[in-house]
Amino acid sequence: MSAPALQRPAGYGRVLAVPEFRAVFAAHVLSMLGVIVSEIALSVLVYDLTGSPLLSALTFALGFLPYLVGGTLLAPVADRFPARRVLVVCDLVCAGCVAVMAVPGTGIGVLLALRCALAVVSPVFAGTRMATLSDILGGGDLFVLGRSLLRIVAQSALLVGYGLGGLLLAVLTPRHALLITVATFLASAALLRLGTRRRPARARALDREHGGTRQLLADRRIRLLLLLFWVPAMFAVVPEALAAPYADALGTGSPGLGLLMCALPVGTVAGELYAGARLGPAARERIALPLICLTLLPYLGYAFHPSLALSLLLLLAAGAGSAYTLGLDQWFVRAVPEELRGRAMTVLSAGLMTLQGVGMTLAGLAAEAVGVRATVAGAGVVGAVCCCGLAAAARRSSRPVP
Repeated sequence: MSAPALQRPAGYGRVLAVPEFRAVFAAHVLSMLGVIVSEIALSVLVYDLTGSPLLSALTFALGFLPYLVGGTLLAPVADRFPARRVLVVCDLVCAGCVAVMAVPGTGIGVLLALRCALAVVSPVFAGTRMATLSDILGGGDLFVLGRSLLRIVAQSALLVGYGLGGLLLAVLTPRHALLITVATFLASAALLRLGTRRRPARARALDREHGGTRQLLADRRIRLLLLLFWVPAMFAVVPEALAAPYADALGTGSPGLGLLMCALPVGTVAGELYAGARLGPAARERIALPLICLTLLPYLGYAFHPSLALSLLLLLAAGAGSAYTLGLDQWFVRAVPEELRGRAMTVLSAGLMTLQGVGMTLAGLAAEAVGVRATVAGAGVVGAVCCCGLAAAARRSSRPVP
């Protein structure tokens, strides 16, 4: 391929033209909407049964915490078995868990345990799916754009799913709403089973149960790339975690809260769409490290008591900065050996969700001590310093950054 061709973006249209990717994409849309509806329905169900705000909130927290378990103990599964089988089994396990949740009389302990089970399975599914994308689309620009499209779906599902969940609960009971999630998981399993072809397992030796994960984490360039994914995301979630008390402080009520919750995802989708559609692979790599250093700086504006409109602009700008992920994706897929790609993506997904959960928890603790505005501004300062340090380390290394 000529050098000019390498510089041009492949375009999202070429990705969607691949039949197998369309099946994965449709399955992802269904499962994301189903997960969001189930989170809302389960939170309402737990609150109805207990009257406890703490237990209701815990149902959301349990979506983050067990990711670490699934991402470490079950990471080898992504490479040791055929990817299509892993994906379909994960969907069926999730459908079974949610079906039990929907059974009348299921107790609180069982509901929370099943919520944990979903979170344990999720990183294996996410990692296997991302590794499958590299088989379907190759390891080049099409893979990066395919991964970008799945992230865009995830962010868009947050905007659509919460509204859809609220409408469903206006006409259905929480347990009946959970049945919709069962249907989306089963439909996702069917799409993946019928729409993708069988490929052999990636792992070359059955006795490498944990060696592959150790091999990944022993590689300095892979560790650095993982941190470049994880650390900005840990600080980026702080305004989202504190959106409710911040909206209360602004006196904007529920409409303001809704806008604050939407601003960051909207900025993220806009940034990814622009970088994916208008920039070529080389340009995405050039802007990745500068964007990592800049993406959290808009949070400093919270220190100046901005209005709701200005706060929304700050969040939009921060979200748009997350376009750095396309460049990181290109480096990551080149850095990881093909036979370890499934567990690498699983570890990446598990660490991302776990550290976002940690970031939300620390944000709450800090806000109790110094207030919401100071916490968000502090996250901008500390996060930017950490990101600049990682970017400098990446710049010094000739391996992660070509």
